[in-house]
Amino acid sequence: MNFVQANTNGRLHPAHEPSLSPLNRGFLYGDAVYEVWRTYHGVIFAWEEHWRRLQASARGLHLPLPYPPGLILAEIARTAAAHRAATGYSGDLYVRLQIARGGGPIGLDVALADQPEFVLLVQPCPQLAPEKVRSGLRLSLESTLRRNPASALDPAWKTGNYLNNLLCLREARARGADEVVMLNLAGEVTEAAVSNVAFVRGGALITPPLSAGILGGITRGLLLGSIAASAGVPALEATLRPEEFAAMDECMLLSTTKDVAPVAAIDGVSFRVGPDTVTARLKAAFAVATQDYAAAHPELRLAG
Repeated sequence: MNFVQANTNGRLHPAHEPSLSPLNRGFLYGDAVYEVWRTYHGVIFAWEEHWRRLQASARGLHLPLPYPPGLILAEIARTAAAHRAATGYSGDLYVRLQIARGGGPIGLDVALADQPEFVLLVQPCPQLAPEKVRSGLRLSLESTLRRNPASALDPAWKTGNYLNNLLCLREARARGADEVVMLNLAGEVTEAAVSNVAFVRGGALITPPLSAGILGGITRGLLLGSIAASAGVPALEATLRPEEFAAMDECMLLSTTKDVAPVAAIDGVSFRVGPDTVTARLKAAFAVATQDYAAAHPELRLAG
């Protein structure tokens, strides 16, 4: 089991040690927001993009963020240094920041919260097994639950409440799949439990629109913004339904930790996987983008 270094409100400690009151609202009610960064070449990737999304999630929850980004960046550096000192690990890191509304008397009223609290977790960045990169992931369409709609709890907010994703993933894993594909109430494709999903048809990258009810993934946004174009791949958003899977040539998952991960099948529908695919071309272009970003942002390098 990987050692996880924690930082609770500025106090460094191993993550297995208790650090929060049982009255913390993130624990009691999921009343919290979070973000995950990872490093490439020792540099925190897409720092600003993730920070803006954290701010948007907090606004959605009417949760004040009293921590300036410079303070959190300094705490990340402290936590990463402590992890490296404890383990000797020098590879790329996973960084998770959660900010909860605070503690206080038991009750749903947000006015009962005293003051926000943060927890940072740092560990080695999870790696997709090489055989999964070669052969592709296997997904399964959920059949009992639907993605919660934006009018109830907006999936665009990264909150401490992940039960919808968790239960959908449980169903897919029970069928032997690596990940799930969730539909919205209209029967349209949204995303996987912890990743955006995208397809290739006729050489073009296609991903569901934000209006389908999905998280605005950073990897997804970067591909749509410039990286796909740099690889010569047209990219667009389009409403998709499960009956269209068979017309797709390729499928992939997009996430901070996996970046671009090939998908071999969704239930009985198979997709092309391999070095001569558009997915592989996009993954290579993304790797170039991470190198360029690391070279351009030495201020985001974590010592070690």
